[in-house]
Amino acid sequence: MSSLPIEEARREFAHDVAYLNTASYGLPPRAAHEAMLAAERDRASGLLAIGAMDEAVARSRAAFARLLGLPAERVAVGAQVSYFVGLVAASLPEGATVLTADGDFTSLLFPFLARPGLEVRSVPLERIAGAVRDDVDLVAVSAVQSADGRIAPMDDLIEASRAQRARLLLDATQAAGWLPLPADRVDLIVAGGYKWLLGPRGTCFLAGTDEALAGLPAIGAGWYAGADVWDSIYGAPLRLASDARRLDLSPAWQAWAGHAPALDLLERVGVPAVHAHNVALARRFQAGLGLPTGDSAIVSVPVPDGTAERLRAGGVVAAVRAGRLRCAFHLTTTEEDVDRALDLLAPHVSVVAS
Repeated sequence: MSSLPIEEARREFAHDVAYLNTASYGLPPRAAHEAMLAAERDRASGLLAIGAMDEAVARSRAAFARLLGLPAERVAVGAQVSYFVGLVAASLPEGATVLTADGDFTSLLFPFLARPGLEVRSVPLERIAGAVRDDVDLVAVSAVQSADGRIAPMDDLIEASRAQRARLLLDATQAAGWLPLPADRVDLIVAGGYKWLLGPRGTCFLAGTDEALAGLPAIGAGWYAGADVWDSIYGAPLRLASDARRLDLSPAWQAWAGHAPALDLLERVGVPAVHAHNVALARRFQAGLGLPTGDSAIVSVPVPDGTAERLRAGGVVAAVRAGRLRCAFHLTTTEEDVDRALDLLAPHVSVVAS
């Protein structure tokens, strides 16, 4: 597939604000937006082609697998991160210990905390690799923290988990689509599709090693998890797919119709190019505020109350998370967008830099 320059890819988006909020939800390319609307129009007219929806799911699964460098047979599709994390929680034996990072996103934490009989241990992200001891059964951590964009020490975690024979589960919802991931060395990766992967709400992926996937119970299995989907809609016996599809959930058709073209665009641009672009913009933003530059596409800064509202009034959309302004820079963002945000923040720069 030919490489698509960032500048050309950006023409595929229709927003007219400086959008620094991909960490909340990603913007759809025009083709993706139209595909989702077309599917709904077809449903309203009674002409929805279900086979085309199956094709969109297959295209999305294959594209996500290629973005991670994994075979599509090791990717399951669903709707929400917490469902897939719940499968992991259900797979653990009574008394198992799960190691997590302080303040991580609750869709990753709650399934373990809600499962009786597990010990959930939380440590600061910076110390998590060193906290992987021989009594830890699973490490569950976000590759990139939602609140402030900190990147987990993935190489150290992989080494520590292997040394202690613990499984490693990465939530890549804030990473997949812009950050190169060591997917071939991680037991399990879950990623919501509606942020950096530019999909609608209602798409999610689970990928992993054959061994780790085989250890998950298909407790949410329905017809779409069948070996032959359209021959699995009625009656016993159980006949699940032999690969990761045994963990699939029945798809929200319109969401997948809208996600396939978005993933096509991301794949044409390529994660390395998106990564370089995003981090360069984040560093431009940090330098403009007199802050040390980092390696994340998410920048979190302390600002006075009402700053996000002032930015929005000036045509800049960002979010407040954990009491700080969170700005996310993606392929839809330009240098002019960054500079507009900096101009609006200038009266408060002394507060930010402190």
